[in-house]
Amino acid sequence: MARCWKCDASASVKRSKDGLIIDLFKMIVFLLQEVHDVIKTYGLFDKGKKVAIGASGGKDSTVLIHVLNKLNQKHDYGLDIILLSIDEGITGYRDDSLKAVERNKNDYGLPLVVMTYKQLYGWTMDEIVSAIGAKNNCTFCGVFRRRALDRGAVECGANIVATGHNADDMAETVLLNILRGDLARLQRCTDIVTGLEGCLPRTKPLKYIFEKDIVMYAHFNRLDYFSTECRYAPDSFRSYVRKYVKKLERLQPKAILDLIKSGEAISARSDVFLPTLTTCERCNYMSSQKLCKACLLLQGLFTNNHGLGVKEVNSFVEMCHSGFITSW
Repeated sequence: MARCWKCDASASVKRSKDGLIIDLFKMIVFLLQEVHDVIKTYGLFDKGKKVAIGASGGKDSTVLIHVLNKLNQKHDYGLDIILLSIDEGITGYRDDSLKAVERNKNDYGLPLVVMTYKQLYGWTMDEIVSAIGAKNNCTFCGVFRRRALDRGAVECGANIVATGHNADDMAETVLLNILRGDLARLQRCTDIVTGLEGCLPRTKPLKYIFEKDIVMYAHFNRLDYFSTECRYAPDSFRSYVRKYVKKLERLQPKAILDLIKSGEAISARSDVFLPTLTTCERCNYMSSQKLCKACLLLQGLFTNNHGLGVKEVNSFVEMCHSGFITSW
């Protein structure tokens, strides 16, 4: 039987990050310590502040709730934690996942705020997909969800939003922005705190935690989470990137951290033009254009011009569907 490298106890877990064989108890302790170290190193939270955790009911946000609640009590962060959920209006998916969030709310005794797309935009995702088809729906959902998180957090008086993005998510985003040729997003996508130029900052405490370790943490702590994938996600732009990153990880486990480090090291030359942030003429949200992405997408929906704001994604996805990019 394998033995723990540190204490010679019976070991049952192999850490994704470094391949160390450890016992179950130490896996949990190490993950908690890693997140605590990240929080302290980057000064993510100030004592007495209200933190809105983006709670989807999935494994990542459920682990974040458990970890942050535990660390807040153990290390006296002094945080006022609330759960903030976004109901996109996806029948048979989000309504079920919100039940898991409701159970977490009751388990931890934390307040829960739910914002809906219908309430904010006048559309549900089911209605959007019915209008535009399966193509590009994740673009609409991602933009609207980020805006909904900001609006919900502001309305409930939060000082910062914490999301459950893990190391795998970060690596995917780096590669995704490289493939899009989006230098502006590439430079900031690995930042552990973003949105400082807007109304509310966001942070990713699980940035360096591998997805496999999050799954094990949730399993061994018997956390209650929703594991069904959104039915609109399989053909998304990110899904192709995710599959490729998984292939890279099988070949070289360090590839995920290497991608994150590459993203962190990128900076633009002084002669490279980057968009200047201003405010949207329609909603006053931060934007590099006259109309922000959310307002542009909504305009496309209401005017039946569904290509507004999404055309740049089409060419890559079409190549994937056609088999032109065969390794994906």
